[in-house]
Amino acid sequence: MHFTSQQRFDDGVLEREFTLGEIPGILWTPASASVTAPVPLILLGHPTLGLRKMYPRLVARARHSAAEGFATATIEHPGSGDRPRWPAAEQARADLRRARETGEPVSHEIVDALILPLVERAVPEWQTALDALLSLPEIGGPVGYSGGVISIGIRLAVVEPRIVAAGLFAGSFVPRAMFEEARQVTIPLHVLLQWDDEGNDRQAALDLFDAFGSKEKSLHANMGGHTGVPQFAGDAAAQFFTRHLK
Repeated sequence: MHFTSQQRFDDGVLEREFTLGEIPGILWTPASASVTAPVPLILLGHPTLGLRKMYPRLVARARHSAAEGFATATIEHPGSGDRPRWPAAEQARADLRRARETGEPVSHEIVDALILPLVERAVPEWQTALDALLSLPEIGGPVGYSGGVISIGIRLAVVEPRIVAAGLFAGSFVPRAMFEEARQVTIPLHVLLQWDDEGNDRQAALDLFDAFGSKEKSLHANMGGHTGVPQFAGDAAAQFFTRHLK
């Protein structure tokens, strides 16, 4: 892990951009983090729109988490942002746009091509980043995962034992194969659903929640579209992580 820049906000949060091989990322740590008092970590997931575009939302989430005593970190997805182009992913996104523009149903084949290769590539990178992040003396554990492409969160919850709780956003397409993986998830889950999300299949989101194998799981549904998440929903997610990471 190589840190490339840093800045400290007026609330004491330290933001450091880093690279991990060819993978760019950002780490935020609260003022309370130190070698003698390492803090828990939350991995911040995000859509495949690129870190630069997502930065305002990510930094707001990071500073909110820092106020609760958590470090947060995120990495760029394969084929997104300034990373090398991924022609297959670009074709899948183009097929999705075309289906939406013509009003056609989004086929299982499009969803599989869009999501499954991303999960296969992104999850090992998140694990590599987690190795590096937990080697920093000011970051301890346990670890949570929050938001982003829900299928990445599902796979991480299944294969990564260091993640002990996850807050998932039910607002992205889910391949049929991920439903079987969802049955293998056992960690506590806090799932957020926007009831009128224009890009989300509500019934599929409900079916996915039902499939999760966790004994502790809660579904928080709010009226409104994809970008209309109320502030109190974020507060509830913060309380969830406080319960499980502290």
